[in-house]
Amino acid sequence: MNLIMVWNIEQFKGVFVAMYSAYDEAGEVSEKRVAELAQYYVGSGIKGLYVGGSSGEGILQTVAERKKVLEAVVKAVGDQLTIIAHVGANSTKESVELAQHAEKCGVAAISSVPSIYYRLPEESVESHWQAMINATSLPFIIYHIPQTTGFDLSPTLYRKMVVQEKVIGIKMSAESVYELQQLKANAGKEFLVFNGPDEQFLGGRIMGADGGIGGTYGIMPELYCELDKCFIAGEIEKAQFIQSNINRFITRLLTFPSLYGACKAILSLRGIETGSPRLPLLSVKEENWSELKALNLEIEELIQVLTEKSDELGV
Repeated sequence: MNLIMVWNIEQFKGVFVAMYSAYDEAGEVSEKRVAELAQYYVGSGIKGLYVGGSSGEGILQTVAERKKVLEAVVKAVGDQLTIIAHVGANSTKESVELAQHAEKCGVAAISSVPSIYYRLPEESVESHWQAMINATSLPFIIYHIPQTTGFDLSPTLYRKMVVQEKVIGIKMSAESVYELQQLKANAGKEFLVFNGPDEQFLGGRIMGADGGIGGTYGIMPELYCELDKCFIAGEIEKAQFIQSNINRFITRLLTFPSLYGACKAILSLRGIETGSPRLPLLSVKEENWSELKALNLEIEELIQVLTEKSDELGV
């Protein structure tokens, strides 16, 4: 039987929120807040959640904490959204443990960055990923983000990965849409490419991405979903308008001490408490809250305008 048919590639095409962390006031993982955050996205139009990645601060959490987060997400929304678990850790041993746990939780797929800190040769990265692939029956999605991992995925290693039936896609967070197009073109099979850089979602889709996974999606999922709908419908001018506004919001988000701190603070303004980001990631300073409130208002107003217009047009 064709495993790709069993996995149903279509369930992975679309908009995936790279879900944030959720802590209590003491900075410990809060299963209640994790569940509330996951439930917040149900009905927003997204296809699913990417759990434990950069936006989720997975690298800053212990293995036990990462397991607790994933369990809470799957329990809360696992039957309503497609869940991809990022299981990459610095050690292969921990990565395999997280991969096997993710399979027990019932996620749709696993994903991983290369091990970070050490500048590893290709052989090390290949064995690291292969250990996770071999550890479960789940499909595997490469996470390519060289600007943070320091590892550039070569065409040689890429070809060795994609020929494997269980390797079904790549989260392409490098900053070149040309590289994204090449990854799609050179896969040699039906292969998922997720656009990573939020500010070029439209560019990624135009160049062949099947959808996107992003952190700022978490505070404006409706905008990304509407953008995706416009692209699919061929309404490129409207899609450009939405992307331009998203980029304006992202530019302002990047002026705060940390992007994740700003996004989590915006959620708190909407009644979704996720706690402060884990140090060394910084929270929004008290003197910046008025600016943050103004930004949140602009985002919500644009969501309302686009939603109302889309309803009228039947889009």
